[in-house]
Amino acid sequence: MDVSEPASISSGIAERYAAALFSLSKEEGALDTLERDVDDLAQALSDSDELSELIHSPVYSRDTQSAAIGAVAEKMGLSTPVRNTLALMASKRRLFVLPALIAQLRDMIAEEKGEVTADVTSAVELTDAQRSALADTLKSKVGRDVKLNTKVDAGLIGGLVVRVGSKMIDTSIRSKLASLQNAMKEVG
Repeated sequence: MDVSEPASISSGIAERYAAALFSLSKEEGALDTLERDVDDLAQALSDSDELSELIHSPVYSRDTQSAAIGAVAEKMGLSTPVRNTLALMASKRRLFVLPALIAQLRDMIAEEKGEVTADVTSAVELTDAQRSALADTLKSKVGRDVKLNTKVDAGLIGGLVVRVGSKMIDTSIRSKLASLQNAMKEVG
């Protein structure tokens, strides 16, 4: 069995849901609302281990997943199309593709707006001024507006890891220490 098969299956499922949700939101002129909902969902998944477990664990029944994701969507104030999509995904036992759905929707929205998305991991939370300066710097390099998706990983010790499309820039202390360690192994 090819190990990439489950990932491509998940990606294909996410693409179909994302295309339908994006198309519906675009027709309704609600892409800004969709973008807000996607960002809120991504943040909720990042912040809540329980939500992440709910969507990935096969232990939860279809009804439990449906009720839980419905309650979460309601509490978060997500738009009706997003709530309906989440309910459909839960009824079909497809909530496990939610991270891929979020990524697909972010890409589609960015493409529609003429933006490119940069995933930024930092050792500490970036200030608004740092975020703005980084976005401006990246914009000058890629020639398009850049939307930042940021997350914090204290394990980096310091610096940043920035991914824009297939390019990655790693200025973290952790990677520099690893490079130094490898160089020392070669010498000794």
